[in-house]
Amino acid sequence: MNLIELITDPFADSFMRYALASVLFLAVGAAPVGVFLVMRRMSLIGDALGHAVLPGAAAGYMLTGTLSLPAMSIGGFAAGIAMALLAGLVSRLTNLKEDANFAAFYLASLALGVVLVSSHGSNVDLLHLLFGSVLAVDDASLLLVWCVSAVSVLTLAVIYRPLMLESVDPLFLRAVNGKGGLWHVLFLMLVVLNLVAGFQAMGTLMSVGLMMLPAITARLWARSMGGLIGLAVLFALLCSFCGLLFSYYVDIPSGPAIILWLGGLYAVSLFAGREGGMLPKWWRGRHKTV
Repeated sequence: MNLIELITDPFADSFMRYALASVLFLAVGAAPVGVFLVMRRMSLIGDALGHAVLPGAAAGYMLTGTLSLPAMSIGGFAAGIAMALLAGLVSRLTNLKEDANFAAFYLASLALGVVLVSSHGSNVDLLHLLFGSVLAVDDASLLLVWCVSAVSVLTLAVIYRPLMLESVDPLFLRAVNGKGGLWHVLFLMLVVLNLVAGFQAMGTLMSVGLMMLPAITARLWARSMGGLIGLAVLFALLCSFCGLLFSYYVDIPSGPAIILWLGGLYAVSLFAGREGGMLPKWWRGRHKTV
């Protein structure tokens, strides 16, 4: 079997084509959102919101008694937005920082979601919500992922400039009445939307990885915002494709396989990344001292 057949043969099966389409759509929508999370120093907040989706999805599961896509998506979105707004409100009313409140809410949300699913479903259902099943993506799930990806790209294109300004200089935006709070809320809605779409394929624990790891890795290779977004999308697409192939031939879960590839690329970039990797920094420092 030649290299081309090794790459194309797994996608002769329809479930692999559905899986590939879903992760590619997720990569295009989630990776740019992850770049803004990194630039706004909100990386861990993305993880917190990913866990906040779980109790809402569990509530949708309890109401329908099945893994209903509409019910779990609506419940997950409502729970994620509620936690984001509550964390911001508590930060304004207390002396606690927003990241501390996100941490508290996300830990409680994760525990609540696990308890709800465990008490009303099976261990298989719990594993599906936590880790997803990218090889079980159907038409409805694929349509949801495509719609969220399209909405994310279009919305980021529309709010790009005020969102960048709010990220770099929020005080200036507030001084000129630039409605920084509005852009912040819209951005958090995009984060939650992508996490809701992602958990259908990769679960609440893995979906945030496709959002954050490409963005963090891109930061080691590029400086400009355009370069960061382009590289993050490229890394997400490449590792999603390679992860699926790897899971097919090695017979491991597809979602974790994709995240492992992203983690491996991040590890390589720590050493070789042009804009912050250890070896380029060492090389530049060595030439400065000569």
